[in-house]
Amino acid sequence: MGKKRIIEIRVVPNAKKNEIKEENQKLKVRLTAPPVDGKANKLLIELLSKYFGVKKSNIIIIKGEKSKNKFIQID
Repeated sequence: MGKKRIIEIRVVPNAKKNEIKEENQKLKVRLTAPPVDGKANKLLIELLSKYFGVKKSNIIIIKGEKSKNKFIQID
């Protein structure tokens, strides 16, 4: 059974390109998707699954689903 991690993320929707950067021990994620109908959250989970090398189903937004500041749990 794997270890669970909780990380804090700052999301910037409607960016020109998708990218993940580490800033001040937090991740800043720029997304091309708009914050409408969960599109940005869906893209965020896809990018994080590639970044951390885990399945999308192992990533959960535990706080901030409708906010730019989010807490993500990775199993």
